[in-house]
Formats: sequence, C-alpha cells, structure tokens
Amino acid sequence: MGNRGMEELIPLVNKLQDAFSSIGQSCHLDLPQIAVVGGQSAGKSSVLENFVGRDFLPRGSGIVTRRPLILQLIFSKTEYAEFLHCKSKKFTDFDEVRQEIEAETDRVTGTNKGISPVPINLRVYSPHVLNLTLIDLPGITKVPVGDQPQDIEYQIKEMILQFISRESSLILAVTPANMDLANSDALKMAKEVDPQGAILDPEEKEKKYMLPLDNLKIRDVEKGFMSNKHVFAIFNTEQRNVYKDLRQIELACDSQEDVDSWKASFLRAGVYPEKDQHPNLD
Repeated sequence: MGNRGMEELIPLVNKLQDAFSSIGQSCHLDLPQIAVVGGQSAGKSSVLENFVGRDFLPRGSGIVTRRPLILQLIFSKTEYAEFLHCKSKKFTDFDEVRQEIEAETDRVTGTNKGISPVPINLRVYSPHVLNLTLIDLPGITKVPVGDQPQDIEYQIKEMILQFISRESSLILAVTPANMDLANSDALKMAKEVDPQGAILDPEEKEKKYMLPLDNLKIRDVEKGFMSNKHVFAIFNTEQRNVYKDLRQIELACDSQEDVDSWKASFLRAGVYPEKDQHPNLD
C-alpha cells in the first residue's frame, strides 16, 4: 500500500498546476519530482520510457528535447495520455504522443533547433506505472546550431538549474556507460546543487563508514540459548552514539578465533576491552 495521504494530494495538486498553467502562471507547490539531466544523446529518453513501458519520446541526433517535458505518471486501469494544451483529447496511440510533442515543441521554438523554457505538460495514465512526476530536460550542449543563441550552454544550464535546485527535486543524472564519470557534465551540475549527493569519491566513501575512536570500548555479549555465534559489542563510555543513531554496534562471528582477530585489530587501533582487559595478541 502507498501513502494514502500523498495519493489523495497528488490529484489535487495536478488540478492546481493545470489552473495556474492555463493563466500562464507557475504553481510553486513543491512535491517530490525526478529531474532527468544528461548530455545530448546520453540516453535520457530511454530511461524515461522505461518508467512508462512505452516508446513515446522524440529521437534523433543533436538536441532533441528543446523544451522541458513535465511527465506526470498516474496509475489507472486504462492506458492513455493527455496534454495540458489539448486536454480534451485522449491519446491511446503513443506514436501520436511523440508526434504531438514534436509539433508542440516546434510551435514555440520553431523548426531550426531553437529552445524554450516553457514546459510541455504530459500525463500518462496506465496500470503499469506508479504515481510519479518526472521532468525531461534539454540535453547539455556547448556548440550552438541552427537558431540557437551563442550562449546556448549558459541558457540550458540555467534552465536545468531552475528545476534541479528545488529541495523537492530528486536529480537523476544520466551518463553514457562509455564515458568517464569524472567528465560527466550531468554529475557536475548535480554536485553543484547537491554536494552531499549519493555519488562520492573513494576518499569520501571511506569517511562515510569511519567510526570516531574516542572513548570506544569492547564488551562481550552473552550468546542466546539457540545461538552458535560469538558476539561482541562496541560502545561509547560517555553514552554517545557510536555510529549515526546507534548506541552500540554488535559484531557476530562464527568462531572464537574470528572474535580474537577482530579484537586484536581494534586493540591496534586503540580500542580496548571493557575494564582495560587487553586480549593476548600472540
């Protein structure tokens, strides 16, 4: 079962967004949304289509996504799509959805690769989706083509930042498998707005799991009646948390030999047994 309160809230917010969009205003109700960021031809379209289970996004070379696409997925017993700009029409053929995205993009940006920050709003109703809002953003590019301005790179980055800077946004940075992550523009932008994000360099990964050693001690834990494990615990003598919200960490070993090996390692790091009863390392 999902969150019933959120399930009831989403349709209401959708109506508010429609009402604001119809008068040319933005609705600043920040519900969680997934913003998909990546370079040209990075595979953003394939990722989004996997959420829906349908091929419906325009494909091609160069910059294909030239306006943000706000994609609302809504669980329903029947499958169809509808656009905010032609809401009276239900699309059951997803090839027509693709054609409508292309036509609506050209209507605002022209046919010569122009871009616009004005979003296209698309809803997909389907029994194969979860209630989610995703945003497909123009691919990061550096060289202007066609009717694109000379500062195309700056304009696209500013457009992307408008969406990913919101605290409610989850950033999905898409990078081709054959690209070095260190050179990923999508990850660089994600780190700008979310420096504590999930991608960490090796040094940061190690720090993430480091324990502060001050005032740590080791104590044996009595085995349960049915347990064959040898257990000992690490705790802080000043009643502070050892790691995150844990007051102590218990380690279970298959043999006493493993326990002694662990204790010897902790002893070398300056973590001694309770009552300073040092184990024999020989």
